[in-house]
Amino acid sequence: MASGHSDLKRKSSSQYLLQCRNATILFVGVSQFEINFGSDEFTIALHFNPRFNADGDHNTVVCNSFQDFKWGEEVKVGSFPFRQGQEFTVIIDFTPTKFVITLSDGSTINFPNRIGAKEYSVINVRGKVSLISLQIK
Repeated sequence: MASGHSDLKRKSSSQYLLQCRNATILFVGVSQFEINFGSDEFTIALHFNPRFNADGDHNTVVCNSFQDFKWGEEVKVGSFPFRQGQEFTVIIDFTPTKFVITLSDGSTINFPNRIGAKEYSVINVRGKVSLISLQIK
């Protein structure tokens, strides 16, 4: 992850506001980035993966989970409000049954919480994005 800072605030265990800015480090030609929620690196309840041009996908959001050393079935979403070099906000709410992801354009993605936990201890952001703030409510 490129340079930046994060602001962590916890108010409850189910809502995460992830605000990212990629104006100076998301270069033309970058293919994707990802946000992962899980228990550890081998148990990922939510793999949120906007793909500009990667793995045969163009301007597509892919969600998945990883458990028992294997990926689940991908869910591909048509809404893609991300633009290289522009700030964006992602709000992720979850319950033991689902994740609700609200994107900058107001569209939402519902993804099943396949692991079913009430809390996750790992949040991982990978790719050429600069994390401006992360609020845990």
